[in-house]
Amino acid sequence: MESYNNLADLLEEVALTSKKKPIRIKEILGKLERSGFSLITLILVLPFMQPFPVGPISVLGGMTFSMIGWQMWKGYSQPALHSKILNMQLGFKVWDRIAKTFLIIIRWFNKISRARLPFLVMGQRGQKIEGGIFIIGGILMAIPFGILPFNNFFPGLGILFATLAQFEKDGLFILVAIFWLFFSIFYFSVFFIGIYWLGFQGLQNFTSGMV
Repeated sequence: MESYNNLADLLEEVALTSKKKPIRIKEILGKLERSGFSLITLILVLPFMQPFPVGPISVLGGMTFSMIGWQMWKGYSQPALHSKILNMQLGFKVWDRIAKTFLIIIRWFNKISRARLPFLVMGQRGQKIEGGIFIIGGILMAIPFGILPFNNFFPGLGILFATLAQFEKDGLFILVAIFWLFFSIFYFSVFFIGIYWLGFQGLQNFTSGMV
């Protein structure tokens, strides 16, 4: 299942079927002819490509991406997913959004991607680099930030670009993925510094009011 068109058709079929009943993730993975790391990660990252937090599922998703990345780093040939992820049921709204997001992403990437910087995506080195990005992106995604917007989206962009780098054999996407990981760290750091500063200011105001 290497063709984007075939995958788009499959996602649309799953979305339509999910109108009748929720579809488990392992059911769609079972329909794939080739359940490789990049293909599975591409499917799993799509629900996180939204600006709003998705709650506890982001922790489970982040741990899954890190686990997949570790398996790639260790040289596994096929991914092994946790049963909680495989048995997760998604309804029509989610599958429909996944299918539409996939189409938008692929149309855009097809316009800008080409074979570049092959040493970043080919062979064992390429798999380790991609796996490292998945590990870091998964850790960032798993940190519970509550209502902070884009807390899943920015690490998800890093994972998404790394995944598409393998499909397109475009090493430039690896550099873009690394950029989004650094941006995520910067974004989260600003959030923590802001929370600390507000708390410090609040404490100062409280203590000065007691004097």
